[in-house]
Amino acid sequence: MTAPAVPAALTALAVVLALTAALGLHARRAARTPADFLVASRGVTPLRNATAIGSEYLSAAAYLGTAGLVLAYGADMLWLPIGAIAGYVLLLAFVTAPLRRSGAYTLSDFAEWRLGSRAVRRAVTCCVCFVGWFYLLPQFQGAGVTLRVLTGAPVWAGWAVIVVVALALVASGGMRGITAVQAVQFWVKLLAVAVPALALLACWHADAPAADRPMRFAHATHVHVRTGTAVIVPAAVTVTTTGRVDGARYDAAAVPLPPGRHTIGAGTELVFPRGAAVPRAERLPARQDGTWPAPFGQPAGHGAYTTYSTLLGVLLGTMGLPHILMRFYTNTCGRAARRTAALVPVLLALFYVFPAVHGALGRLYTPELLMTGDIDATILLLPRRAAPGTAGALLTGVVAAGAFAAFISTSCGLVMAIAGTVTQRMRHQDGVTAFRIGVVLALAAPLAVLPGIGPRDAADLATTALCVSACSLCPLLVLGIWWRGLTAAGACAGLVTGGGLAVAAGIARLASAPWTGWAAALLAQPTLAVAPAAFATMIAVSLLTRRRVPRRADGAMARLHLPEHAAAR
Repeated sequence: MTAPAVPAALTALAVVLALTAALGLHARRAARTPADFLVASRGVTPLRNATAIGSEYLSAAAYLGTAGLVLAYGADMLWLPIGAIAGYVLLLAFVTAPLRRSGAYTLSDFAEWRLGSRAVRRAVTCCVCFVGWFYLLPQFQGAGVTLRVLTGAPVWAGWAVIVVVALALVASGGMRGITAVQAVQFWVKLLAVAVPALALLACWHADAPAADRPMRFAHATHVHVRTGTAVIVPAAVTVTTTGRVDGARYDAAAVPLPPGRHTIGAGTELVFPRGAAVPRAERLPARQDGTWPAPFGQPAGHGAYTTYSTLLGVLLGTMGLPHILMRFYTNTCGRAARRTAALVPVLLALFYVFPAVHGALGRLYTPELLMTGDIDATILLLPRRAAPGTAGALLTGVVAAGAFAAFISTSCGLVMAIAGTVTQRMRHQDGVTAFRIGVVLALAAPLAVLPGIGPRDAADLATTALCVSACSLCPLLVLGIWWRGLTAAGACAGLVTGGGLAVAAGIARLASAPWTGWAAALLAQPTLAVAPAAFATMIAVSLLTRRRVPRRADGAMARLHLPEHAAAR
């Protein structure tokens, strides 16, 4: 970290926090009732709601993870953000307007209203909490990585920032408070990723590298390996080493590395000379011909299954994300909710152009990240590499502002969704007090898990949350909205089957040693196997219990699908 970049990063963080505090304080004055806290009194306009939703969805996975995936796996990974945008098309077609017409505050409210079952409500509440907790993990990780890379602070400092801001903003202003913050932060994130991308493209054009420029260090480069790893050295090189390489310890010694596989211990410092070929970490395997790696780095394994399962998880998971769906309750009517959902893909498509640019330029200016595996740092390190000096420091500050806007807006939305869901069951508390207790519970669970899971890619953690959503909440919404024959028993069976298996796979993956073969593929991305099982279970059990279709089913279906004025007659 160069000296000018540290104050720039800290200044950017201070600006984002000050803007967040000012907007939250302004909105807090109008947030007094439970309706203000939970749904902003159902008075948010489509454009404002669309920018708030876009801000919630553009999380650490979108801001840091997309650029890192393009750096590591190439243009093949662009289908992932495209899948995320496509998920909103499905959301628009199948969920938004009917869900808004239901009049429910949360997904748990909708489930109980539609099926008349407390058991279904409890199952949905559990699924919402797990989706939110899994999705909070990459926000905390991203905040920790950003502060560590830009200032050298310990990772827990980033966690502390997210906790303090979420507690202060969500607990004080609720949905009304975070709507104002998120609507502004979308434009902050867009400018923070677009302006540096255009500036770095200009730097790249002035440098005019060859299109087939090999992956080599452009200057003598210090690499710090935080966790032990194995690397493939493509060409013989001599590096200055402090730490352990191939089991031997060195202290600032020149160590020759012949081509092939070498192990590097945790905490090892390596200095590569200018022009040296960049080694590749085994966890980011690449083709040996120097072309872009295959999707998820599994050309010889179960790459096709992993790719299709991830895409299905992103598509279906987006339809069931509680912090996104909760925002549609803030629209004035079902028509406004549909307009909101139609605007969101346009805003997301505009944003996703620029992280891909950062990832592509990272192949030229930050190639050492392919060795350390710290790919989420691509967008943070790139400005200083492509434009050294004051210009790079200023661009770093801009990028940092966008990064923290991403973490804060998404974290607040997730905490809002979890707290709002849990709040509805705290009958012994008044609405606002119960909501604030829910905020604390929402933050406590991921904080307890973070120290034990180690460094993880933001996109990797986000797809785990999307998988749980795709295997539990998505089947409930689709069948609950479009099939009169869904019963409470069928919904419970499907939620337990789909949600239980997806949560178990996510926990096993976070808590256990690396798996291999089909076990690794199924634990990493179980959606392709589990989501159809969840749908099938809901349908089969509902058919077996068809005599228990709720009496309210006909009225509920009319309310979901008829215009508000017609359903009210």
